[in-house]
Amino acid sequence: MTFKTVICLPALAFALSAPAYAQSGNASDVEEIIVRAQHLHSDRINALKSPTPIIDVPQSLSIITAEQITNQGFDSVGDLINYLPGVTNTQGEGHRDAVVFRGVRSTADFFVDGVRDDVQYYRGLYNVEQVEVLRGANALLFGRGGTGGLVNRVKKKAVIGDQFTGVKAAADTFGAYNVEIDANFDIDEKAGFRINAMVESLNNHRDFYEGDRFAINPTARIEFSPASLVDLSYEYINNERFVDRGIPVNDLEGGNGKPIEAFKDIVFGDSGLNIADVQAHILRATLTQEFSDNLKGVFNASYSDFDKLYQNFYAQDLIDLSTVRLDGYVDTTERKRVNLSGNLIGGFATGSIGHTVVTGLEYTDTSNDNDRLNPVFSTSDSDREEFTISRPLTLSGGSGITNTGTPTNLAFSRVNDDTQADLQVLSAFIQDEIALSDNFDVVIGARFDSFDFKVDDLNAGVTRARKDEKVSPRLGLIYKPMENISIYGSYSESFLPRSGGQFASVTDETQALEPDEFESLEAGLKWDFMPGLSFTAAYFQNEQTIDAAVDGAPEDLERRGLEIDGFELQLEGQINDKLYVRAGYANLSGETDNGNEKPRELPETTASVWANYQLTDKFGLGLGATYQDEALITDLDIGADAGRHPTLPSFTRIDAAAYYDMREDLRVQVNIENLTDETYFPTSHSTHQATVGAPLHARFTVSGTF
Repeated sequence: MTFKTVICLPALAFALSAPAYAQSGNASDVEEIIVRAQHLHSDRINALKSPTPIIDVPQSLSIITAEQITNQGFDSVGDLINYLPGVTNTQGEGHRDAVVFRGVRSTADFFVDGVRDDVQYYRGLYNVEQVEVLRGANALLFGRGGTGGLVNRVKKKAVIGDQFTGVKAAADTFGAYNVEIDANFDIDEKAGFRINAMVESLNNHRDFYEGDRFAINPTARIEFSPASLVDLSYEYINNERFVDRGIPVNDLEGGNGKPIEAFKDIVFGDSGLNIADVQAHILRATLTQEFSDNLKGVFNASYSDFDKLYQNFYAQDLIDLSTVRLDGYVDTTERKRVNLSGNLIGGFATGSIGHTVVTGLEYTDTSNDNDRLNPVFSTSDSDREEFTISRPLTLSGGSGITNTGTPTNLAFSRVNDDTQADLQVLSAFIQDEIALSDNFDVVIGARFDSFDFKVDDLNAGVTRARKDEKVSPRLGLIYKPMENISIYGSYSESFLPRSGGQFASVTDETQALEPDEFESLEAGLKWDFMPGLSFTAAYFQNEQTIDAAVDGAPEDLERRGLEIDGFELQLEGQINDKLYVRAGYANLSGETDNGNEKPRELPETTASVWANYQLTDKFGLGLGATYQDEALITDLDIGADAGRHPTLPSFTRIDAAAYYDMREDLRVQVNIENLTDETYFPTSHSTHQATVGAPLHARFTVSGTF
């Protein structure tokens, strides 16, 4: 067996490939592989602190490259999720990315180059080399959260020794447009500079919807020596958009519990006040250091400053088919975070057994100021008021006419929450990839997290605090009967403190409760049965255990649980030199541990397929479909009236694309979404907030390099 050293230059990526050491332990038998940032591939994943081949990772995952993002016309994380098995989108209240990983909803399990990015906003793809979506608990490498899975974006880095400029411009039939630039400059033989930037004007099929996005991300790379490399990055994000929280479902007596199609063109919000505004400054520095042939390290420092305002009105209740009750609030978040981490990886042998050990320390200091103000309607003296359903509603700019014909106005004057939170997290982990033989590997490790949280509740005039210390283990077994086949099994644990993914607050009740705990079992098969074409099958069981207070009494607890099980199938790669295919299928089921409830946002079946076919050297076509089974909007008590329970109907959406290379460095393409113009409701947030899917529309793109 050969000892392989992998030197990975992207931020937060370094490794010795597993199996790391020869059974003979002969360190003179060395094969060195250099993996550079501009050469990422869909068969390697960087989120695991090393560019590990997918076939050697004992869990289900997906990688979407920049080329695939361009071909399918994706411009958001939500677009990607539509075409992946085992994960679905949730609405995110119209102002943030939100994903359901194997039945677990999350707004915090997002990462950039392996560093947590948990502020609630819509993430762009303009500066992304590839996106990695992992399923299953991932606390060993990522800490709290990662309960059902996570999304890691690998950023584009500066390239030494190359100079290029790429430009992409797109516009759609709704009137939205965007321009992106990607320019790399060769400073000298030891340094490179790259800048990615985008500007976008937003529009869609819904009344009042508009917005603007601007982002810029300069990066620099400096090679101090063949063994020492530094990456520097600054990103500025400015995003303002209208907030649309969808339409009500018919949960009235005699209703069917489905979104009311007759309301699909009505915006149940304030035409002037529903808005989200985000500004962010993010700095990162990464040192990648090769200490010896057998020891590598990556040291990362980052600082982020987020300032966000989220203001909205939405349908809180359907009184009857002509009257809606609106509720609303304005929420502001100021979050500053410092993150420091260092990872080491080394290879050694104990007799005939090879080891690749990854170990690391991480420290995070976060301050989070959050407040929420409720409106007060002059007619009701509360934050809720009833209006006649019409297009548009008679509420605009904070004044309107109620359903009784009475004029009303409002002011955001009632404090709901006002908190100042501080969080310190100290983590340490170790993982050993053990090569027992040519065919059998074991991955074993554990992570310790100290999660120290304090919040000043300025509204209540009290300070609450909680400190949780948890150990998260991981075990993986990989058997490779052939080099291109792996059969694996894994067990992992994760946790989520009671302050939640956004740690805005704890109450007197939750302050006394233990963190939510998650356990994940998975078994699967990975088969690279043709060069460039791979198949994955996985069966999994996830269990969530929650401490809950009985009748609001924190001293009287009971353990409640949620179990999700299912299987996934995934096929991806080149069938031949003309045909590329990505296909996925997932079947999920879940219930509480006492069997009395079925969980929300868990479609039993999801399926997707996308294919590109190159008709000629210059002309190609793409065709795809995504299917989602019906899903509950809220948890269902088995004894309840399921006939009118809030439910999103199943749907199938068909998409298409055409590409024409005018010359080698200039492409024009069109992407068509919802080719059959189906009316569908892909996501929701709660009972009367079902998202209206976009009708048939097209996006035209011109892209080139020079």
